[in-house]
Amino acid sequence: ISFELAEYTANVDGVGTLRLLDAVKTCGLTNTVKFYQASTSELFGKVQEIPQTETTPFYPRSPYGAAKLYAYWIVVNFREAYNMFAVNGILFNHESPRRGSNFVTRKISRSVAKIHLGQLECFCLGNLDSKRDWGHAKDYVE
Repeated sequence: ISFELAEYTANVDGVGTLRLLDAVKTCGLTNTVKFYQASTSELFGKVQEIPQTETTPFYPRSPYGAAKLYAYWIVVNFREAYNMFAVNGILFNHESPRRGSNFVTRKISRSVAKIHLGQLECFCLGNLDSKRDWGHAKDYVE
C-alpha cells in the first residue's frame, strides 16, 4: 500500500513525527512530555541477520519503512539536541481488533467468513514463503 501512497506515507509516518516533536519543543514541553514513537520491523526490510537486534543494520524496502526510518532518526535527533524524553520502540507484527482488512490475517479471516457464507469461492495470497512472528497488541502495550 505504501508504494501506492508514497507521499502520503512519508507525510504521515515520517514528517508527522517531526511535527509532533517540534510542537513539544515549540510549546516548551520538552521537560514534561514523554514521547514514544511506535516504529516497525519494516526498518530492517531486507533482512541481514536472524534474529534482528538493536545493532542490526536498517535496510527499509518500502516507502513505509523509509518513512519510519526518518521518524526513528528524528526522534534520536530531538532527544539528543533538546534533551527530550523521546524514544523509539521497534514493534514486530501484532494483531488487534483494529487491524486493517488489507493485512494478511484479516484478509484470511474475512475471506474464510465470505466462503462460509457462500459469497466467495476462493482468494489469493501473496508470498507463501514469507515467515513472520505474530503477537497480540495486548502483549506489547497496556
